[in-house]
Amino acid sequence: MKILNWNVNGLRAILGKGDLLAFMARENPDIMAFEETKMQEAQLNYNFDGYYRYMNCAEKKGYSGTMVLTKEKPLSVTYDIEGDDHPKEGRVITLEYPSFYFVCAYVPNSKDGLKRLDYRMKWEDDLRKHLVKLDKIKPVIYTGDLNVAHNEIDLKNPDDNHFNAGFSDQEREKFTCLLDAGFVDTYRYLYPSDVKYSWWSYRTRARERNIGWRIDYFVVSKRFMEKVEDSLIYDDIYGSDHCPVGLIVKEN
Repeated sequence: MKILNWNVNGLRAILGKGDLLAFMARENPDIMAFEETKMQEAQLNYNFDGYYRYMNCAEKKGYSGTMVLTKEKPLSVTYDIEGDDHPKEGRVITLEYPSFYFVCAYVPNSKDGLKRLDYRMKWEDDLRKHLVKLDKIKPVIYTGDLNVAHNEIDLKNPDDNHFNAGFSDQEREKFTCLLDAGFVDTYRYLYPSDVKYSWWSYRTRARERNIGWRIDYFVVSKRFMEKVEDSLIYDDIYGSDHCPVGLIVKEN
């Protein structure tokens, strides 16, 4: 089974460019998740034949948003996470399958000057509670733009970014807490010393110079790792400021 994830930075824009459809035709994913769809569901005029489609859209138009395409119809689908005072930003979709839960998330950015860090910390706690609750029932596959480079190997210039969104000590510690709760960063587990990135700023030709960050992940329950064949970063694929990431899972 092949599962893909891509922060497309605008679904309508990437559909217009053709990059997404070409990639999907090449890879033929069983499940594909998206972040930053930046649209309302009524604005989507493409059918994605062969897939069931589930969208979670932000109340604010042109902002945030997640979507999952799946060949197999899930047993159930839920949106968002429990917790007080979470604005409707379309950040989480949870699908239940017979042998696992699949969670797609677009984690809130802490913003310049870490202006939204306090909210990010609360959101991370509530998301972790959500994943742990699911994990008690069946294993979890958690993917998305998690907006954190966990370790220094996960970004080009760690020394310059310790107080910046995505590499603050607080954000990195929350990711550590998630792993300590019984989850595994699949790419880093399989490739402990490899350097690959999944996001490059549009500023200063960062992608051309490969000045990037690895902030897009597949995280799974520890007991699910025996079913993981590979964790992929498609850094040769363009169309967004992020590239797709993937997970290959044994069928049985």
